[in-house]
Amino acid sequence: MSDEFEPRAWMKIVLRMCGVTHLVWGLGSTFAPALVYNWIHATADNSAITLWHFLGMLQVVAGVACIVASRSPFSQSLVLATMIGAECSLSIVSFAGVLRGEQPTTWLWFGLIWGIVWATPLAMILWALVRAIHAKGSAFLDPEADDPRRELKTNAGSSLDELADQRPQMIVFLRHAGCTFCRQSLADIHSVRQQIQATGCGIIFVHLGREDDPKTVEVFTKYGVEDLPRISDPTSRLYRQFGLDLGGFTELFGLRVWLRGLLFGLVNGHGIGAVRGNSFQMPGVYLYHCGVILGGFRHERASDRPNYLRLAQEVSSQTVQSTTVADASLTQHFSCSK
Repeated sequence: MSDEFEPRAWMKIVLRMCGVTHLVWGLGSTFAPALVYNWIHATADNSAITLWHFLGMLQVVAGVACIVASRSPFSQSLVLATMIGAECSLSIVSFAGVLRGEQPTTWLWFGLIWGIVWATPLAMILWALVRAIHAKGSAFLDPEADDPRRELKTNAGSSLDELADQRPQMIVFLRHAGCTFCRQSLADIHSVRQQIQATGCGIIFVHLGREDDPKTVEVFTKYGVEDLPRISDPTSRLYRQFGLDLGGFTELFGLRVWLRGLLFGLVNGHGIGAVRGNSFQMPGVYLYHCGVILGGFRHERASDRPNYLRLAQEVSSQTVQSTTVADASLTQHFSCSK
């Protein structure tokens, strides 16, 4: 079992520190609110002190929750999300209070620093938890003793190796069917499929949906590539074997990804559909023949747009020898074309 998706030791330490800090601050705010107000140079009247009592009790509850969550960080998503929301809210309230002239600037700095100090590591833990959830039930948590190249079949009943032994194959690993970038890839393949096939390359799609899901099949039909062979791989067995991992935050949600999503979805008209598969899975393209990876494009971001025709032309210029190689050849290092 992979430990990549297990909680790290620092996560438990952060949650304990967060819990103790909130507990101490909450007790001080509950039993000595005036003292706390004086310490941060804020003004306090009777109504403010009453509110501070209430907020102090919430801090105590939050502190206890964090200490409990530290025992098993990846089973407390609600606690993490609530704490992040609370810390961000404190920063916003502090900023608003200073803008209205109700509190001194020291209150602003206190709120911002407090929120950032705790919201940042809590958000990192929550992100790691979300990635672990998306890895659950997939090949990323299973031993690598299987052989999906021979075991998984296309919609026509052939295995990947059977097709690749006959001629070079361009394997297009897609994201889930609702993804704008997946739809753009299908449109790009449709526009150059004849030129790709003219180089002697076949085309195989690997997707995360299920063949018995009409919505998944509908996407291939919409883009006119339903006659090309495709392999359903909902647990990412082939993705894992070809080195395609789950994406990180920048790879999936970076600014460039959002901008290209708007371009492909709105300007190019591909829209955005419901998630139908592992939305964290990264795509890729590989040229594969007789057990050997001849070249490929490894996506740095989910929004990257490969030049499929150029990849096929590069492979057609090589002298391809049909030899059988060890399965370990799949893990060989290669330079990705862009």
